[in-house]
Amino acid sequence: MVLDMHAESTHSLKDKRHILAGMREKLRHKFNISVIESDDQDLWQKIQVAVAMVANTKPIAEKTFDQVEEFICSNYPVRLISVSRDFV
Repeated sequence: MVLDMHAESTHSLKDKRHILAGMREKLRHKFNISVIESDDQDLWQKIQVAVAMVANTKPIAEKTFDQVEEFICSNYPVRLISVSRDFV
């Protein structure tokens, strides 16, 4: 899953990286997933995060991805712009 987000409250790359560090750590521990900043590293208000996981079935993966989206929107000062999901 790739999430594109806008962080209106950030005013520097340092602010953005502070949000990302907490987000990556909490998502890894709460959902047992892999998380990376996949693009836009030099833009201070745009955040793109890629999430990867292994699941026994597609419904389990879909449910986890839904929970990840909800967790991010509820706990971080970001606005979700787009989400793309790919199941292999």
